[in-house]
Amino acid sequence: MTETPYRITLIEGDGIGHEVVPAARRVLEATGLPFVFVEAEAGWETFQKYGTSVPEATVEKILATDATLFGAATSPTKKVPGFFGAIRYLRRRLDLYANVRPAKYHPVPGAVPGTDLVVVRENTEGLYVEQERLYARGKVAIADRVITYEASYRIAEYALRLAERRRGQLALVHKANVLPLSDGLFLEAARDAAKRHPTVEVREVIVDACAMRLVREPQKFDVLVMENLFGDILSDLTAGLVGGLGIAPSGNIGDRAAIFEPVHGSAPDIAGKWIANPTATILSAAMMLDHLGEREVARKIEAAVDKVLAEGPRTPDLGGRATTEEFTDAVIQALQNNPEF
Repeated sequence: MTETPYRITLIEGDGIGHEVVPAARRVLEATGLPFVFVEAEAGWETFQKYGTSVPEATVEKILATDATLFGAATSPTKKVPGFFGAIRYLRRRLDLYANVRPAKYHPVPGAVPGTDLVVVRENTEGLYVEQERLYARGKVAIADRVITYEASYRIAEYALRLAERRRGQLALVHKANVLPLSDGLFLEAARDAAKRHPTVEVREVIVDACAMRLVREPQKFDVLVMENLFGDILSDLTAGLVGGLGIAPSGNIGDRAAIFEPVHGSAPDIAGKWIANPTATILSAAMMLDHLGEREVARKIEAAVDKVLAEGPRTPDLGGRATTEEFTDAVIQALQNNPEF
């Protein structure tokens, strides 16, 4: 273990973010690793206070620390002038080009045994450049889908390196049979990147066939890489294979910064009741430690979470009655009682 403290930015955000981020912080502190935590603001509540969802001071703190743990952010149901979603802004501002979403079996209802895969989603372009126009007096809408060789090569390279650390298998997910120019360019770049990684078994899978195979045989997948929209959709599908968004962690990773966050939203209906399930945030914190090189500690956190999910106590979303703090207490106890810890 390092003796130099890890500097971590904590952004609670909105809603249950104020409950699950402190829970994850407690678990991190229980590992015995040295941390310096720096608190920052972002989200809808921040916009209401300052007129921006991400103050410049928050960006500066993210860039000055080793990694960031983000809770959850609310987006208004109606368009609000001047508002831009916090995490989308940070992805663009910091060029967090790799959205990484593991889907790993945990002992919860509905999870498919043997599932252990990672969706790597290109995070900066595709349809999410948000370039839309109306024609024919508002009766025709056209959206630009931007795919570049550079961004495609970059995300493929990230996924290939990840596959080398795992089981050595990579699925290139595409729709080049219908979109031969844009997805064809994505495939060209990914194939070029794959030449530098001869130990990785690469296969090309059309996105709709991939969706069916994920449902039928998720155990046969290791790492999957794809453009932005496909990754947005399939990563929610894979979360469903392992229990839902409530236990799904994720990372937004670039060359200058990395932000880890649960996939779930801010859950305003239960915010302030202290019954939110902190599993996804705790697992996101474990992902963050893995990213920082503390892989053994990350695995021990995952093992502690699995022990509590299997034996209880569980939060109400998983059929139990535990509060957020009671669940977190149990994870910390399981972590500290680990004979290898």
